[in-house]
Amino acid sequence: MKFPLLGLAITASLAASTVIAAAATQPDPSADTKAFQAYYQQRFPKLPLKDYVNGSYNFSASLRKQWKQILEFPPYSFAVDNGKTLFNTKFPDGKTYASCFPNGGIGIAQNYPMFDEKTGKVMTIGLAINQCRVENGLKPLKLTKGPLADIDAYMTSTSDGKPIDVVVPHTKAALAAYTVGKEYFYSRRGQLNFSCASCHLQAAGMHLRGDLLAPALGMTASFPLYRSKWGDMGTLVRRFIGCNEKVKGAPLKPNSPVYADLAYFLTTMSNGLPVAGPGSRP
Repeated sequence: MKFPLLGLAITASLAASTVIAAAATQPDPSADTKAFQAYYQQRFPKLPLKDYVNGSYNFSASLRKQWKQILEFPPYSFAVDNGKTLFNTKFPDGKTYASCFPNGGIGIAQNYPMFDEKTGKVMTIGLAINQCRVENGLKPLKLTKGPLADIDAYMTSTSDGKPIDVVVPHTKAALAAYTVGKEYFYSRRGQLNFSCASCHLQAAGMHLRGDLLAPALGMTASFPLYRSKWGDMGTLVRRFIGCNEKVKGAPLKPNSPVYADLAYFLTTMSNGLPVAGPGSRP
């Protein structure tokens, strides 16, 4: 799909200003989600809401064809298998990861990230995996790739197709974390002075140099994912770090609460869409 770049940019900017203005008011996650999804539906009225989880493949016939071919032998299948093995491997104390999660960790990915009232922080699946390890006497794993990404891939695969249902409790601490994530999404940074919204809200579906920009809506649904550029699996926080680097900004540490808050906001915006991870991207 091709767009007249200038005209669309102006139209998108005007429409996006409504969403951005709403983001500056008192936090109301339900209202934000409704406005966020309505913005994209107005821009791309022919695109079904559930298809946003397919990212940039919605806007390029050639990319979509390649993707369909790749999915005949999914490059992330090895990670899912390895993740399952790791998930079921006993810790030195005889427990497994299943002991740390509701429903034994199966079919729960659609509820993450979630706010942990005990710690007062947002808990992503990755952070929860590492918390489980520490509680059972092991060291935390790298949050961006490797074994943790594989465990994440397996756990996410057991929620495939389930509607995302992230809850933001109406407590001061939870709303504060959600607001931090929302403000980070809309704030400009780096030498290029771009925000997450610059590319994935206002310029969604357009090309930036050689990249086809995916909408923020549905973006988190396919993580963790295998990227051809990476040559392996990566978590959502790995993508956050990469985006910071692209705008020539200083990335945060992978375990930064701000990245967890950003994931909290972004995933909340996709409530109702199906889990589609693990995924595959160029």
